[in-house]
Amino acid sequence: MTDFVGAIDQGTTSTRFMVFDHNGTEVGKHQLEHEQILPAAGWVEHNPVEIWERTSSVIQTTLNGLRLGAEDLAAIGVTNQRETTVVWNRRTGRPYYNAIVWQDTRTDRIAAALDRDGRGEVIRAKSGLPPATYFSGGKIQWILENVDGVRAAAARGEAIFGNTDSWLLWNLTGGQRGGVHVTDVTNASRTMLMNLQTLDWDEELLGFFGIPREMLPQIRPSSDPEPYGLLANPTGFAGVPLTGDLGDQQAATVGQVCFAPGEAKNTYGTGNFMLLNTGQELVRSKHGLLSTVCYQFGNQAPVYALEGSIAVTGSAVQWLRDQLGIISGASEVETLARQVEDNGGVYFVPAFSGLFAPYWRSDARGAIVGLSRFNTNAHLARATLEAICYQSRDVAEAMEQDSGVHLDVLRVDGGVTRNDLCMQLQANILGVPVSRPVVAETTALGAAYAAGLAVGFWAGTDELCANWHESKRWQPEWNEDQRRDGYAGWQKAIRRTLDWVEVN
Repeated sequence: MTDFVGAIDQGTTSTRFMVFDHNGTEVGKHQLEHEQILPAAGWVEHNPVEIWERTSSVIQTTLNGLRLGAEDLAAIGVTNQRETTVVWNRRTGRPYYNAIVWQDTRTDRIAAALDRDGRGEVIRAKSGLPPATYFSGGKIQWILENVDGVRAAAARGEAIFGNTDSWLLWNLTGGQRGGVHVTDVTNASRTMLMNLQTLDWDEELLGFFGIPREMLPQIRPSSDPEPYGLLANPTGFAGVPLTGDLGDQQAATVGQVCFAPGEAKNTYGTGNFMLLNTGQELVRSKHGLLSTVCYQFGNQAPVYALEGSIAVTGSAVQWLRDQLGIISGASEVETLARQVEDNGGVYFVPAFSGLFAPYWRSDARGAIVGLSRFNTNAHLARATLEAICYQSRDVAEAMEQDSGVHLDVLRVDGGVTRNDLCMQLQANILGVPVSRPVVAETTALGAAYAAGLAVGFWAGTDELCANWHESKRWQPEWNEDQRRDGYAGWQKAIRRTLDWVEVN
């Protein structure tokens, strides 16, 4: 009897494996962190081999701890840090270079050149994305141009590309001994290489980056009754079908059961990512958001979304801990911030790798403004939490302008939602209620839902909606004057961060 569905959640700082039952309840999990490699200013890398080893380990540890075998799992889904780029040899299985992480800014000149000569408008029209360091296309080009032997290996058909979902699926299904080279529509939509309307790699876009089509994985639905492949022996649990694959933010949208047009969620992790379901309509943003694929279930038409991607939110709290040392653990930021009634006039814009949505300014850098002798580390802690919330308001305002949809409630998930003060500030700054579900691990849950739907473990999305239950709701407490004045100060602080570095 297959009573459970598994989910691999390969994130920016860690990898976890989770097991869920039919009610969407967590049965067990194991999680391991991996190294953050920072070889130069603005460069962020991961070791793909370490990520694969961590993945194999968390699967084994979780299932052994639960005393479950392959026969107990109906299917497994994969969700992953999007845009993070791996290029490896299909014959040997060895990566040619470390994974270049989505936060990495080394491709700023590639992105700037695309916008200068008009190719940027073609990329926007076809892929729904602006030319930016964030996405995979420029990272692949950088590896082809800067890592010895990769261009020649690509010409021989040996060098292949994938975001971390493709890298894991290839290894999970046997690696160089027959592993599948696939991705799904959500991950493919984050590369600047896929046409949003055809859901296929676009020859003109590939030409802009000099990327051979043969490097790229096959694009499949996010939930596929025809498995991508079967789990192979390296994990010790061979034979389980792999039937779900979603980029992490789309997975969280599925986990939050935002299946109706107009429903939105905001995930608070390393960065923040707000997605608004626009249904089968591909809405083109005029206000700095991304048009992206939300999910595709089987042979159904794809569902699209508008997305606001924010680079630095939870990682700003880590910066207070690791670089400034004013807290010893992330949970302490709430205690410190509660020592003061307000931000004391201090605003912190954590534009460490430029500003993402809705600004898309790679020339911006972080700034703390409004300081006086009166201010303490508590004011900075509070300003950090407010920065998370103000950046989310920037995105919510752009979404309303693009879609005409005014949020009645914001569904939230991710690690930062455990911070009650931050969630109260979010309700205050947005002026709408904020709602957190009982199951906060919505990214892994969404991958499990996609995998389970494919094999009939869940009959349809109505069953998934019935699983969703609210854990806590925060109501706005600020008046309109407080909200207006606070946001005006934030916008002034944003302007201070611009034109800080030269981008040629």
